[in-house]
Amino acid sequence: MLMNIYLASGNANKAKEIGLLLAAKALEVTLESAALVGGMPFVEEDKDSFEGNARKKAEALLELIPEDSWALADDSGLCVECLHGAPGVKSARFSGENATDETNNEKLLTLMHGNSPETRRAAFKCVLVLLGPGGQEHVFMGECQGSITLEKKGSSGFGYDPLFQPDGYSRTFAQLGLEVKNRISHRSNALRELLQWLRADARGPKEKNSFM
Repeated sequence: MLMNIYLASGNANKAKEIGLLLAAKALEVTLESAALVGGMPFVEEDKDSFEGNARKKAEALLELIPEDSWALADDSGLCVECLHGAPGVKSARFSGENATDETNNEKLLTLMHGNSPETRRAAFKCVLVLLGPGGQEHVFMGECQGSITLEKKGSSGFGYDPLFQPDGYSRTFAQLGLEVKNRISHRSNALRELLQWLRADARGPKEKNSFM
C-alpha cells in the first residue's frame, strides 16, 4: 500500500536532501511538499530539544493533510562541546532573529577564536518525528561527529557546512559535496532509521516506538 508522507518544512535544502535519500530506495512511499496543502504553517520553535521542536512542526502539518497521510518533521543543529552544546536548538538563529548562514558562521568562529584543534569537537544532530493515522508516532535520531575548522572551507551545502569537518575526512561538508554528505550526515543517519522502519514495520499497525 502506498504511504503518503508530507514534509513539515519550508526549507528547500532539507527537502532536497530528504527527497534524494528516499528516492534512492525502492519503497512504496511518496514524499509530498507542504505547499500542496497551502504551505507549512508558522511554528514557534521554542522547545529545549530537537525532538520537541520537530514534534511541534509535525503536529501543525498533520492538521492540514489528508487523514490517511503522515507528517514528517525534522529538527537539527550543531552542538559544540566547548560551547556546552551551543548553538544546539538555536542553530538557525544563533546570531539573532535575522540570522543568516554567514552571520551564524562568523559568530561561531568568533566564539571559538583561540581554541586549539583538540578542543573544537562538535556534532551535527538530527531528530525526525513521524506522525500518522490513529495517533501513531515514531521518533528517529542521527548524528555525525566531527570538529570545527579554523576558517570556512568550501562553497556547497548550507548552514555550518563550511566549518564542519566530519571524522575520517580532511574536508568540510561544504567541500565534500551533497553526494558524500548524504552518505554520512546526521540527517542521513536519522533517515536510515526511518527507512529501516519503513521496510520492516510500516506493513502493519504498530504502537508508538522511539529510537531516542
